[in-house]
Parts: sequence; C-alpha cells; structure tokens
Amino acid sequence: MEKQVELKRSMGLMSGLSMVVGTVIGSGVFFKQAGVLQQAGSTTMGLVAWIAGGIITLAAGLTIAEVANRLPKTGGLYSYIEELFGPTAGFLTGWMQVVVYAPAVIASIGGYAAYLTANFLGWDTSTARWITVTYIVFIMVLNMLENRVTAAFQVITTSIKMIPIVVLVVYGLFFGEVNALGQTVAQVSATSRGGIGMAILATLFAYDGWILLGNIAGELKNPRRDMPRAIILGISTIVLAYVGVTYATYRTLPGNEIVQLQNNTTFAMATKAFGEFGGRALSIAIIISMWGTLNGKMISFPRMAYAMAKDGLFPKYLSHLNPKTQEPINAIATVAAMTTVIAVFTDSADRLSDIAIFTIWIFYTAAFFGIFILRRKDRQTPNDNQELFKTPLYPITPMVAIGGAIFVLGSTFVTDFMGVIISIILVGLGWPVYYYYRRKNHVVR
Repeated sequence: MEKQVELKRSMGLMSGLSMVVGTVIGSGVFFKQAGVLQQAGSTTMGLVAWIAGGIITLAAGLTIAEVANRLPKTGGLYSYIEELFGPTAGFLTGWMQVVVYAPAVIASIGGYAAYLTANFLGWDTSTARWITVTYIVFIMVLNMLENRVTAAFQVITTSIKMIPIVVLVVYGLFFGEVNALGQTVAQVSATSRGGIGMAILATLFAYDGWILLGNIAGELKNPRRDMPRAIILGISTIVLAYVGVTYATYRTLPGNEIVQLQNNTTFAMATKAFGEFGGRALSIAIIISMWGTLNGKMISFPRMAYAMAKDGLFPKYLSHLNPKTQEPINAIATVAAMTTVIAVFTDSADRLSDIAIFTIWIFYTAAFFGIFILRRKDRQTPNDNQELFKTPLYPITPMVAIGGAIFVLGSTFVTDFMGVIISIILVGLGWPVYYYYRRKNHVVR
C-alpha cells in the first residue's frame, strides 16, 4: 500500500557533504570576484569581506547543526520553524521557499548555465531559454530515479567543480606575480563602492544554500551523526574554496583589471594560465558546476513540499511517493513545472529569488534563536543523550550568526525597500492558503 512507502534512507556522509558543497558552489565563486572587490575598494578589504562572510556562514552552520541534530526531520527549515514557533510560522516558511524561491532560484541558475552553454557552443543567446528548459527536464527526470542515483550525480559534479577551483588556487599561489594585498581600486561610479558592509553582504549571498541539507534528513542513514558533520565540513570546504580563489585571483590580476573585467575575471585568469584551452575548460567546469547546483536544489525543495503535504498543509498529491523508487515524484514534477513557467514566460527569475531571500533570512534568524529555546527545554527537561551535537563556543557562535542575519535584513531593508514590501506581500498570500488546507484536511496542531 502507498501508505507504507517511506523515503529511502540510503544517503551517507559523502552524499550529505556533496549536497552542501554542490548546492552552494555554483557560479558565485567565479563571477562574484569583481563585484565584491568593487564594493570593498581594495584587495585587502575584499579578502576580509570573503573571510567575514565565511565566519558568519560557519557560525550559522554550527548553530543550525545543533538545531537540525535535535529535530532531524525531512522538511529542513520548514520543520525547524514549525517545531519551534508553531505551524503557521512553519507553513509560511515552506510556502515562500516552495512557491516563490525554489522555482525562481532554479530558473535563475538554469538560465546562467544555459547562457554559458549557448556561448560555448557558439549558438545565438536566444536559444538559452530552451536550453534552460532542457536542463530543468533533465534534472527532474534524474531526481525521479532512486536517490542513490541523484546522490551519485551530486558527488560526481561536486568533485568536478572542485578541480578548477584547486587548479586556479595553485596557479595563483605559485605562479601569480601580483601583490595580492594592499591594492586600491578606482571607483567606477558614484554608487559603485558600498563599503565593506555591502561587500560582506554580497559574499553572504554567494555562501547561501547550505541549509537545504535539512530537507533530506529523512533520507540520510544517520541524520543525527551525519548532518552536523556534513554541514560543518561542507561550509569549511566552501570557505576555503572562496577565500582561496579570491586570494589567487588577486595574485594573478591587478585589482583595477579585475573590476574592469567584471564577470570575465575568472575566464581571463584561466586564459592567462592555460591559454584559450583554459578558458574553454573553465566554461565546461562551470556549466557542470551549475548542473550540480540545480540537482541539489531539485533534491531539496520538493522534499519540503512533500513534508508539508504529509502534514496536510499542501495538496495531498504532493505527498505521493513512487513505490519503486521511493521518490516524491509529484512534488518533483510540480517544482519543475513551476520553474519551467518562470524560465519560459518571465525574465525576472533573478529578481524573484532576490526578493525571496529577505524573507528566508527572517526565518534563518528565527531558526538561529531556536537554539536558545532548545537549550532552555534541556534545562527544564534534562536530556542525557550524549550523542547530540552541541554548538561550540555557545552562546557566542549563535550570536555571531544572529548578528550576520540582522545585518543582511537591515542592509536589504535599506537598499531594496520595495523588494522587502513585495516579499512581505508574497508571504501574506500564504495565510489564506494555510487556513484553507488546515480546515479542509482537519489539521489540528
């Protein structure tokens, strides 16, 4: 019977680690260098921005690792917020991510990969829209197979995407001829330099995505053991990769040249190191890198929709698992369909994902505060389970995470007030949906 079908617990630490690294590292490490440097104003401060963003992200990861360890359920952030702050807050978390953010960010990443593919093949960029659809369908079909297939694909693409990162870092460290630190870059326009704060903000968006590992907790063999390890090892790897590529870039190219090159910075670096072959090889690596990122998003977001449907808060058909593959195929197909609509009929995928990020960071902040709630419950009801992961340097670590989250929210409020308003409206649209399904399915929570 369908009721007996459960998600298959077949993913180990390597799959979880590849999920974290593969979902975060897409195109940001290659395309963000000029933007961060331009905002920071100097190579020294640019490197500081990447390190600061990494510290905040690691603090966030260490904090969520304990929350996830205590609440190891499929659904990730939706499940954490629901458990900590009630079903309404939990639903709005999932609503925003599944209905707005997921299709927008997948379409956005697919669009970048398609644009690079069209350029690489020498095709007209007007074909990029249909290449995006092809990638979405490919990743959708892949995710309808057993999760060991998608996990293997994630491990392979993550391994491949690390090759150019390692090569660029080694080249910059040992063959770069520029003084990496101390270079001041020219201000291109009156609004081009936002200071170290805006530079850090840009890096935080490049580091985002690691929390999606929680969406597949129900498929990890040992989520209490492997989820904290995957989060911590994954974020540490990402920070080393981002800081390493940044320092190598500064060692290879002068700061002002980096700012002038903008998105072509890493290609120029690869071409300088290995000729035209290097640039084309890097293009292939980035495309494969984004396939891995697409796969990670397609693994995680439908699981959130599945969890919400199982709780009676989304259409019931989204909770269906294929009896053979034990995959939430209806949820996967639905997220893919919404993504395709955005990819084909709009040019605003980037804008939609940017708008949704503000709300997601509100829920991140709430989840960070959740560690204090869970610790207080421990004091009220002592728990002798020594296997629970404990966030190191508590309460300093979660306070760093909270400080970073408040910084993101405050900066977004100042720089994109209209986006904040739209984001709040989109969240508000979830209220009637929540109460409709709550009444329809007689959900008592």
